[in-house]
Amino acid sequence: MSKKVKTAFVCDQCGADYPRWGGQCTSCGEWNTIKEVRLGSASAERSSRAGYAGSRSEVKLLSDVSLSQAERISTGVSEFDRVLGGGIVRGSVVLIGGAPGAGKSTLLLQAIANIADRGVSVLYVSGEESLQQIAERALRLKLPAEKIMMLMETSVQRICDTLDEVKPQILVIDSIQVMHTQEADSAPGSVSQVRESASYLTQYAKKHHVSIFMVGHVTKDQSLAGPMTLSHIVDTQVMLGSTDDARFRVLRADKNRFGSVGELGFFAMDSSGLKEVKNPSAMFLNRAEKPSSGSVVTVLWEGTRPLLVEIQALVTECQYGNPRRLAVGFDQNRLAMLLAVLHRHGGIFTAQDEIYANVVGGIKVTETSSDLAIVIGVVSSLKDKVIPHDAFFFGEIGLSGEIRPVANGHARLNDAAKHGFKKAIIPKANVPKTPIKGLEIHGVSILSEALDILGEM
Repeated sequence: MSKKVKTAFVCDQCGADYPRWGGQCTSCGEWNTIKEVRLGSASAERSSRAGYAGSRSEVKLLSDVSLSQAERISTGVSEFDRVLGGGIVRGSVVLIGGAPGAGKSTLLLQAIANIADRGVSVLYVSGEESLQQIAERALRLKLPAEKIMMLMETSVQRICDTLDEVKPQILVIDSIQVMHTQEADSAPGSVSQVRESASYLTQYAKKHHVSIFMVGHVTKDQSLAGPMTLSHIVDTQVMLGSTDDARFRVLRADKNRFGSVGELGFFAMDSSGLKEVKNPSAMFLNRAEKPSSGSVVTVLWEGTRPLLVEIQALVTECQYGNPRRLAVGFDQNRLAMLLAVLHRHGGIFTAQDEIYANVVGGIKVTETSSDLAIVIGVVSSLKDKVIPHDAFFFGEIGLSGEIRPVANGHARLNDAAKHGFKKAIIPKANVPKTPIKGLEIHGVSILSEALDILGEM
């Protein structure tokens, strides 16, 4: 009897399924991205799923669930542990993405070398590089490689058979885009192959309490390649990217079921691999010796720690009919809103000027605490007034011109004081009850008060 082949129509961009082909994906709005894929026979799928699903699961009370597997394994790289939420959770699946050459494989090789050196069994599965290439990298990085098990394989079924034999606690898959499973008949790297391979490995990890790292590729717009369902399957998704200075790398948690989303880890790339940056604020505060107008320092809160960054603004006369408003590193619509508040409640008219604002270092600002610094930077550039190097600003600006408090204000102030800043202009509600040594704090409640202090600097 011939096997019945199952087919589906799947969007290459978001992974949405459809019963028939269509020109546009109604889920993501993209055109000509719906492709027909073969999923294999229904009987093969049932037997394959039974192979790794094991026996029927038991119903348990939540109070009876053991928490012993929630213990974390340290990678030996504190910045990596910070992004993961304190270490590797047993049975968790972590997807690490990044552009080619960002250092994904290097970071994972350094981490598992530290883990294996402490007696934890690890297995590195390579589907792209040869074992000789990985051995050469380990030699160049001077890593202890005696306890790292290696395997060249792209079939997830054969990988899981090997796992049953060697029983590692940590597994690295490099990369998920080249893996394939018998459940899908399409080519490796296709939507169905990536989805089914990731699902197969994830279910194995949950059943056998094996922690898995999957390396993922990115597209030309720096989004993770493969179906959108890949992000939903894994427990944690982190992205490794570079800053404006090619020497530095930033590791950001985009999804984390065991820690903070948005947590950042900072590394410096050199000939010996990725080195941790213990003081990232100093990395982003490499300012010019001669102060210039439009340059302002603010304190962001990234994950679980403060981060001092420089925001630059440039206001210039419009040479054409329509003045430009360009923001790099934060929402451009928020810049337009802040300029409207500055006009309405600060009395400063900028509608006829071109305005450019930039967050130095390639950091993406996602919180509103930088509002006050952006406005002060615009006013500083417009009036060509230099802000002292030892002053910093933070605070959210409302539509009525009020300066709203931000979270973790005291920790932000302490971190700025440690870096030698002497003057702070912050929301009045964030002013601490006890003075901070060496720091002159000005609390403001409305925008006009902040502008008055700026005029006295």
